Amino acid sequence: MFEDTYLTISKPSEGLYKDKGSKFFAFAFPVQNEDEIKTHLADLRKLHFNARHHCYAFRLGADKQAFRANDDGEPTYTAGKPILGQIQSKDLTNILLVVVRYFGGTLLGVGGLINAYKQAAADSLQNSIIIERTVNDIYEIKFNYLQMNDVMKIIKDENLEICEQIFELNCSLSFSIRKNNSNKVYEQFSKVNDLKIKYLTTV
Repeated sequence: MFEDTYLTISKPSEGLYKDKGSKFFAFAFPVQNEDEIKTHLADLRKLHFNARHHCYAFRLGADKQAFRANDDGEPTYTAGKPILGQIQSKDLTNILLVVVRYFGGTLLGVGGLINAYKQAAADSLQNSIIIERTVNDIYEIKFNYLQMNDVMKIIKDENLEICEQIFELNCSLSFSIRKNNSNKVYEQFSKVNDLKIKYLTTV
């Protein structure tokens, strides 16, 4: 069976770490795509425009294959990598973690920086609510009004979540189904005469 669950955070959370006058503010966000990530980064840069660095890491997708770490001017591997390490240690995905640093006038050295970014990131995750989500396929079906009973029976029996619906002479609706159940449901709809089913996306 395909692993169709993953761990993420339910809502944004924050953390803080201080060392030798420097302050490291951490912000964790649940995200679905890189556009959301860009928006959060832009908002934080406006909010904390006086900060010296905005370092971050993210991971996307149930397969956890899309990830990135950014040091934003800090010495290589001292910021982004420790932040990403905290995401990996909790086995999270669909998450952005940003640590904003206000320089306190004293250099922390490589070891001090790695520890500071790690601790700030860890604190934000400590303050977050970690939840398990399922990987879902979205399908669209088109059918005529006479097939309504057959369609609604499958939706009720399989406990499908309807995303959008149009009920007229020619009807259409889109629904969400847990990935591991999608083949079974697809076959059921395929048996309904004159019904057309189309895969849209996976979320």
